[in-house]
Amino acid sequence: MGVGQIIFQEISKHGPISFSRFMELALYCPEYGFYEAEADTVGRAGDFYTSISVGSLFGDLLAFDFSEKLSRLENRNPKSGIQLIEAGAHDGKLTGDILGWMKQRRPQLYERLEYTIVEPSKRRQRWQQTKLAGFSGKVRWQDGFGGSQFSGIIFANELLDAMPVRRVGWDAKARQWFEWGVTVEDDRLAWTRLRLAAGKAAELAAALICPPELLDVLPDDFTTEISPVAAAWWEQVARTLTSGYLVTLDYGLTAEEFFQPQRKDGTLRSYHRHQLVPDVLAQPGEQDITAHVNFSAIRAAGESAGLRTEFFGTQSQFLTGIAAEAWKQNGGFGEWQATQTRQFQTLTHPDHFGRSFRVLVQSR
Repeated sequence: MGVGQIIFQEISKHGPISFSRFMELALYCPEYGFYEAEADTVGRAGDFYTSISVGSLFGDLLAFDFSEKLSRLENRNPKSGIQLIEAGAHDGKLTGDILGWMKQRRPQLYERLEYTIVEPSKRRQRWQQTKLAGFSGKVRWQDGFGGSQFSGIIFANELLDAMPVRRVGWDAKARQWFEWGVTVEDDRLAWTRLRLAAGKAAELAAALICPPELLDVLPDDFTTEISPVAAAWWEQVARTLTSGYLVTLDYGLTAEEFFQPQRKDGTLRSYHRHQLVPDVLAQPGEQDITAHVNFSAIRAAGESAGLRTEFFGTQSQFLTGIAAEAWKQNGGFGEWQATQTRQFQTLTHPDHFGRSFRVLVQSR
């Protein structure tokens, strides 16, 4: 039984489901979900490219920045230990790049470092363990953040954009938001409007962080996304951080940017073998599904947990700042080769990853 059959059966039994539920099953259903069924979804042989696919420079730059931050933390509190926690390590390549750079360039820090991967999927843990066999004993795994306390750096690269979203639309005549759900029509999955109680509609409006003056000009059926799951996850993780930094790098926008005219159909996208798939509901479990992160909501969630925002900007600004500091310190990169230069251009150029990716750094 594939994930498509599971979705059809759930709709047949209970009626239309929220898109959030559809996305949860399509991506994370045990055995059949997209992230469970395929080990290599990233890079040339996979379904989408990421900053990690460009080469090792991305991990090298993060490793330099993390080393600087961890050294400052250790100087302030020598007894706190040096912890680096990666949430959702994909296939483990970024982990290997970071640890490889630290082992070569910061060996004393590397020896003291405690590296944890938080990964709820046992199958992906096994894939990561195989990839990171060369760092046996340096990396440990745990299923979640519940009950943990960390002092150091917690980071996630392209994790939040894959968390389930609710897809919502604007009813201009009724002047209220509604939610798009998924149903079955003529033996295929199709969109349908879900009926919401008045209180639930008000919850949607509050979660959208939409400037009230925009409601007068939003076209009928204007569609966008919210991810209460991502905001709740960020706040939960923020509360596990006793001291240090919480960092995410991801496709994303501010709340206001979601409501620009060119985004009248939202940011929801699906990809298969690097091709944009027009029908997000087609072939569940066989294609990636993603939506831009609402960084205004994520930032607010961290601040509500007591974190201070240190940086919010584009990946280009973030990585350029790291590179400038590394060169100033002669921090372990030496003379860049042509390969590194090309990688840096791809990571920072606005037409590649430089502008579409945003970076949020918060601290306690």
